[in-house]
Amino acid sequence: MATTSSSEESRLHCCFENWIIQQQNDLRELLQTLKDSPGDDKKFCLVIQKSILHFEQYYEERAALAPANAPFLFAPPWCTSFENSHLWIAGCRPSLAIRLIYTLSGSQIESHLTEYLQGVRRGNLGELTCEQLGLVNDLQCKIYKEEEKLSNKMASMQEDIADDPLALIANEFDSGRVGESNDDVDRALDAHSLALATILKDADKLRLSTLKELLAILTPFQAIDYLIAAKKLHLSMHEWGKRRDQQHGSI
Repeated sequence: MATTSSSEESRLHCCFENWIIQQQNDLRELLQTLKDSPGDDKKFCLVIQKSILHFEQYYEERAALAPANAPFLFAPPWCTSFENSHLWIAGCRPSLAIRLIYTLSGSQIESHLTEYLQGVRRGNLGELTCEQLGLVNDLQCKIYKEEEKLSNKMASMQEDIADDPLALIANEFDSGRVGESNDDVDRALDAHSLALATILKDADKLRLSTLKELLAILTPFQAIDYLIAAKKLHLSMHEWGKRRDQQHGSI
């Protein structure tokens, strides 16, 4: 089980490509709902819940595929080098979702400052209330602590490579056999993949819970505004990364 077959890699790649397509579809639906049903909180909530459900399904599929294939998810060859350079435990940092709120809020305040001073209200992310800002700040503090716990677990696992059976097995090889595999190596690699899968599952749970708690703080209109921006960022990073890799001959 230690090596990932081409069929398993294909399933992982397919999972990611399907997720990109789903993000594109969700973005179109969010934009269309915003255009066709302005002010309809009921429809806003339905499309928001649909988007959350798609996140849940994606993370469930990753969790099912991860035990035998976790290393591939931590350095996915189907992602661009730009995307991989920003990965934290096989995905984005949960705190990035909160940083995005502050960025969008500040940008919208600046772009509509004159209107705001004239009493015009849009109800967007530039008009977060003091209570909302306090809740976002509390959530950010909590998420930072959870991220640190997972980062420490990941660091411990990386440091343990010098203590686990792999180090002893490697030391027993003579110069002509370095890098050879055997049953002991396969068992150690399998155990490592399982441990990575556990951390990945915990990280995905944190990513999902952060999104849910963040959206719960926002009004339906603000939540749609936020989801649109988040999906645009994700999809844009993927496309920017592909063009960058093409320019440098990486793909």
